[in-house]
Formats: sequence, C-alpha cells, structure tokens
Amino acid sequence: MMKFLNWELLSLMLMIGLLVFISNRKHLLSMLLSLEFIVLIIFFLLFIYLNFMNFEMFFSMVFLTFSVCEGALGLSILVSLIRTHGNDNFKSFSIL
Repeated sequence: MMKFLNWELLSLMLMIGLLVFISNRKHLLSMLLSLEFIVLIIFFLLFIYLNFMNFEMFFSMVFLTFSVCEGALGLSILVSLIRTHGNDNFKSFSIL
C-alpha cells in the first residue's frame, strides 16, 4: 500500500509540475524553477524504481549529474539574457 501511495503521489506531483511549466510562460526564472521541480520528481521516481527492482544506483548518479549541468546551463542563459535585455520577461523581447 505504501509503495502505491509513493507512486501516486509522485505521479501527481509530476503532473502538477508539467501543468505549471506549460501554463507559466511569462518569466524565464519561473519556468526554470518548474523545470527543476520536474527533474527532481523524475529523480525520485527513478530512485524508487531502481530500489524496487534491486538495481544499482549508478544511473541515478548519471541522471543527477546531467540535471545539475542542465540547471547550470539554464542559469547561465538567464544571466546573459538579463545582462543584454534588462529583464527575463518574454513579452518584452522582439521575435526578430
């Protein structure tokens, strides 16, 4: 029963994170935060799955490394965007 509760709770949190990521398109920082939330929930799901199947945790460390690199890349894009345009509001950018 407890394992089903973990799967259902994490799946619900993943759907909420995806909904926030899709609906929030004004600021880049809030999109990056919701993306990091989704990555964290996927990491928890992967960790529970690997523990349930008695696999090794090497792949979870690789996934965690790639998610940290993704977060650093997103923050560097955010900093360069704020330095060039002054804010992270998408409506103030030109499409061209």
